[in-house]
Amino acid sequence: MIIREATAEDWPAIWPFMRGIIAAGETYTYDRDTPEDRARSMWLLGVPARTVVAVDPAGAVMGTAKMNPNHMGGASHIASASFMVDPAFSGRGVGRALGEYVLDWARGEGYRAMQFNAVVSTNVRAVGLWQALGFEILGTLPEGFLHPTHGYVGLHIMHRHL
Repeated sequence: MIIREATAEDWPAIWPFMRGIIAAGETYTYDRDTPEDRARSMWLLGVPARTVVAVDPAGAVMGTAKMNPNHMGGASHIASASFMVDPAFSGRGVGRALGEYVLDWARGEGYRAMQFNAVVSTNVRAVGLWQALGFEILGTLPEGFLHPTHGYVGLHIMHRHL
């Protein structure tokens, strides 16, 4: 796979799987009925942030990540990121490749740490991946997320020094 800068031309390939992930309401704190124009403005970010896509050899978008400063001012040395993988490409290492890419990007940009603000505790694949990539759970907001089938579940704050 190739990971490259996302362009406006990638959006029609991103939006269908992003829409499904958001509408499922299981892993993101976005409104389940987030309209396309709002999703696009939240995902395709400009400098100092960056949005990338992972594409297969045929050019199909398998997943995407956005990376950005987590805070401003005196805390602007902490990065954050969000990831979405097309379920059609699940289990092929796309999330791991995007995670490693984002960590390399953050190091290269001079960030000192990366923090994920809201990892849904029932998203065990994501939690396990981030732990495998060196993140630790700093704390959990009890009942911070209303999952459509599990009810109120925790939101982890995850962190990794760079």
